[in-house]
Amino acid sequence: MARTTRSAVQSEFGFVNWGGKRRGAGRRPKGGKAGVSHAKRPELREHFPVHVTLRLEKGLPSLRRKEAYRVLKRAFGAGAMRFGFRLVHFSVQSNQHLHILAEAGDGRALSRGMLGLSVRIARALNRLWKRSGSVFADRFHSRLLKTPREVRNALVYVLQNARKHWPAFTRRPDLYSSGPWFDG
Repeated sequence: MARTTRSAVQSEFGFVNWGGKRRGAGRRPKGGKAGVSHAKRPELREHFPVHVTLRLEKGLPSLRRKEAYRVLKRAFGAGAMRFGFRLVHFSVQSNQHLHILAEAGDGRALSRGMLGLSVRIARALNRLWKRSGSVFADRFHSRLLKTPREVRNALVYVLQNARKHWPAFTRRPDLYSSGPWFDG
């Protein structure tokens, strides 16, 4: 008996999976739509303070309302000194972002402290607004303050940011910041 050889043929299934647009799929945006860069952050040493900015998702209520600010103050108090991280000053802005001046022992302490603080804030705000989902639009943006002049300028910027947006705040500190407790 002669034996014939047959090559194996892969059979195809009958369904078609086109994929389609999925949330978070594709390349990250560049230009004006881009968020905080995922490039490596500069090395942090414990004698350098940091100016941190957190942006909220679009469409959320203002943080400069009494209920939201009360929740934020509680979260700031509970997360102010954890993991070698210390929150020094803050400012809550109406255009959906927070400014924070912080100190940390190293980059890991800053990351862990900011992560803990942002999770605490997000959970509290979601509870207040009776919603679920992300509160912050992106990772935190940080800027290392290496000279005394940079520290002073950042302190003035954070504590007097409301004056830039609302000229009526020329004589008194912004009530939605740590300005009323600043004694310098």
